[in-house]
Amino acid sequence: MKSDRELSDKKLGPMHVWALGVGIVLVGEFMGWNFTIARGGSIGSIIAIWTMSIMYIAIVMMTNEMSSVMPESGGQYAMAKYLLGPLAAFNVGLMAVLEYAMLEAADVVVIGEILQSLNPDLSSLPFIILSLVFLTWMNYHGVYATLTLNFIITAAAFVSVLVLLFSTSFYDPQNTLIKLEQMTNGLPYGFLGVLAAMQFAIWFFLGIEGTAMATTECRSAERSMPLGSILGLLTLLIGATITWYVCSGLIDAEALGASPYPLYEAAVATGKLYAVIALFVGTLLSCLASANGCINDASRAWSALSRDGILPDVFSKIHPRYNTPYRSILFLMPISIAFAFTGMLDQIITFSIFSALLIYMFTAIMMLRFRKMYPLNTIDRGYIAPIHPIPAVITLILASAAIVGMSFTYDVNILLGIIFYSLASVWFIIRRYKFINKDEIFNKGIAKWGMPHHILHCTTEMRHEKYDRT
Repeated sequence: MKSDRELSDKKLGPMHVWALGVGIVLVGEFMGWNFTIARGGSIGSIIAIWTMSIMYIAIVMMTNEMSSVMPESGGQYAMAKYLLGPLAAFNVGLMAVLEYAMLEAADVVVIGEILQSLNPDLSSLPFIILSLVFLTWMNYHGVYATLTLNFIITAAAFVSVLVLLFSTSFYDPQNTLIKLEQMTNGLPYGFLGVLAAMQFAIWFFLGIEGTAMATTECRSAERSMPLGSILGLLTLLIGATITWYVCSGLIDAEALGASPYPLYEAAVATGKLYAVIALFVGTLLSCLASANGCINDASRAWSALSRDGILPDVFSKIHPRYNTPYRSILFLMPISIAFAFTGMLDQIITFSIFSALLIYMFTAIMMLRFRKMYPLNTIDRGYIAPIHPIPAVITLILASAAIVGMSFTYDVNILLGIIFYSLASVWFIIRRYKFINKDEIFNKGIAKWGMPHHILHCTTEMRHEKYDRT
C-alpha cells in the first residue's frame, strides 16, 4: 500500500498550516477560556494565559523540529512510534484522537446553544448533527479544499474579534465602554487560583500542535511548518489578550466565569447591533473552523494507527480519488456526535485538555530522546529548535502544574482518564502488539533520515533493544 506521502498532491503552504492551527484553536477565544475567571479570578486568568503561552511556544519549537524529519503524517503519534516504541505510540495516537474528538464535540455544542439562544423553543440537536455531517463531507472530499475553507472562515472569525474591540472605543479614554476596575475581581484565590486556572487557559492554544499532522501534505514542509505554526501562535497570543481585555471590561467577573459564549455576550453588552451580528457570526464560524480542523487531525491520527497495525487495517484505506483517509473520517463522526449529545461543555473540555497535557509530556520526553539518539549534524533537519533542552523542561513543568491545578476540581475526571488509558494499554498489549512489524517501521525511518553508517549501526541496536523492552 502506498504511503500518505506518495498519495498526497502536496498542495499545502504556510497559509494552510496557519489555517489548520489557528482554525482549530481560535474557538478557544469564543468559549471555554472564561472558566479561568471562575477558577482564578480576573488577574489569575491573565497570568495563567500568559504562562501557558510559554509552554506552547516550547511545544511548537519541539514539534517543528521532530516533524521536519518524520517520514509520514501522524504528528506526535509518528514521533512516538519512531522514538518511544509501540505502546507509547498507541497511547499518544489514542490521546490525540480523543483530544480532537472532544474538542470537535465542544464546538458543535456551542453552535447548538448559540443558535438556540435565538429561539428557546428550538432544539440544538439538528444543528449539531447537520454541522458534523457537513464538515465530515468536506473532509471526505479532500484536505486542500477543507483547509482553504478553514483559512477563509478562520480569518473572518478573527476579524469579528477586532470588530468587537473597536466597537468599545478602547482607544478613547473618554468614551470607552470597557470598565476593567468595575468588572474585574482581582486575584481572589491567590496563586492557587492561578494554578487552577491553567487548565482552561490552555483552551486559548490547545490544538496548535496539530499542525504537525499536515507535514507530508505540504509543498515544502521545511518552510511551511515553522512559518505557518509560528504565525499561528502569534495570532493566538494577540487574540487571547484582546479577548480577555474586552470581555473582562464588559462583563462582570461572576457572570463571565459561567458564560457558554463570552465574546457574544460581550458584544451584547456594547449595545451595538453591528457588534452583536459580527460576534454571532464569528462564534459560529470559529466553531465550524475548529470542528473542521479537528476532523482533519483526528482522522489522520486514527488512520496512522491503523496503517501500522496498531488498529485493524480497515481504517488505513485512502480514497482513490480524494486521497483522504475516508474510512477514519466516517468512523469518528458518530463518536463526536455521541459526546456532543451529552451537552456537558466543561466535562468535554476537561477530558480534551487532560488528553492534550499527557501528549505534551510525551512530546517533551520524545524531544529529549530525539536529540540524544540523533545529535545535531548527524541528520538533516528542516528546523532546529533553539536553547535545547529548555523547551522540553518548561513543557514538563507547566503541563504537570496544569494537571495539579485540574485536580482541584476535576480529580474524578483525571482518575477516570488514567483508568481508561491504562485499560486501553492492556488491550493493546494483549490483542494488537503481535500485528506490528517493528523492523519495517524502523527501516522506514532510517531510509528517510539517511544516517551515516556508524550511527546507523549504533542506533539500530539501541532501537531493537528499546522495542524488546517495550
